[in-house]
Amino acid sequence: MKRFFKALSAVFLIPCISVFSLVAYGNENLPDEISITESETPDFGNVFSAENDFAVTAGTGSFSEYKSHITALKVIPVKEIKINVTKRRYVGLGGDVFGIKLYTKGIIVVSIDSVTTPSGSKDPAVKAGLKCGDIITHINGEAATSSKQLTESVEQSQGQTLKLNIDRNGEKLELTLRPEMSVNGGYKAGIWVRDSSAGIGTVTFYDDEKGSFAGLGHGVCDVDTGKIMPLDNGEAVRARVNGFYKSSAGNPGELCGVFSDIALGSLRVNCETGVYGELLQPSAAKTVPVALESEVKLGAAQMITTIDGNGPQYYDIEITKIYPSTDLSSRNMIIKVTDAALLEKTGGILQGMSGSPIVQNSMLVGAVTHVFVNDPTQGYGIFSSRMLETQDLCENAA
Repeated sequence: MKRFFKALSAVFLIPCISVFSLVAYGNENLPDEISITESETPDFGNVFSAENDFAVTAGTGSFSEYKSHITALKVIPVKEIKINVTKRRYVGLGGDVFGIKLYTKGIIVVSIDSVTTPSGSKDPAVKAGLKCGDIITHINGEAATSSKQLTESVEQSQGQTLKLNIDRNGEKLELTLRPEMSVNGGYKAGIWVRDSSAGIGTVTFYDDEKGSFAGLGHGVCDVDTGKIMPLDNGEAVRARVNGFYKSSAGNPGELCGVFSDIALGSLRVNCETGVYGELLQPSAAKTVPVALESEVKLGAAQMITTIDGNGPQYYDIEITKIYPSTDLSSRNMIIKVTDAALLEKTGGILQGMSGSPIVQNSMLVGAVTHVFVNDPTQGYGIFSSRMLETQDLCENAA
């Protein structure tokens, strides 16, 4: 009889272990939240399925969400997840090089130096408490708009103090600066500043319906401080590639471009996910669907970029790693260039290719953002859906 009960226990133990294993596996590996388009239904494979859907809890014309119970084998409760339902978005493909003219909101302190005076070396900027990366927003109560304005204020101070309003990583400060007389003549503050930037990048997508465009996939940063430059206003113009410096390990190359007189549009936003602006006229670019984050897969893809006068071309790449959406906003995936022709010509990714669209399964899935210095055949990419979200936020804030 004991043997019978032992055998019976073993028979029941195996299914129990299987059930607990399924529940544990589902809780560990199934996401707490997924996004699908309005024409899709959630797919969790053959073992797991969505049961007992709740009513929609929130929604707009293009977005809604609901909660669903996930079961194993259609009977074993596993977990509850949130399902976001979005309307499929379409944009025009970029890939063309454009020129960026950006003027900062305030004046950026990029370096601090001593002033040689008749009585010796002095440090007015250090004494005032200024630091590299500070943004001077006002001078004696007047909005700071250019480095020329600051220079004139210092020179005309006659050694009297200047009241400076500072933005330091979002913290608002008020500092007092007393310029010193230089042995070279005139009053000096002992700071180097910047109020503008210019360069080239690549357009990621056009949205003719909204009259906007997006590019770079990362913000325009100050070359000295590495911080994103606060945008006051700016202009995007068409550009022409007239050559490039080839990439090699430890020495990433770059595109060389010439600005044209043809304006693309005005810049509205410079942030972590790229630059965004208003189009002067429709692009008439080829329209493709934008992939959801969940639709981006490891494997073969293509990047669209411009390296010569032939305009945007498709080149083979591979998506080798995908990061969770909680990771850095402009580093959502790692890509590797596999196109033999592109590797032969450029050595891989070049500076200036930032913003180059990444296409997979006939959808826009992302944009190139950074090149690996020690291996320029690889780089980071951002989800195109993340850039589209930023564009929508810009539009709602306008």
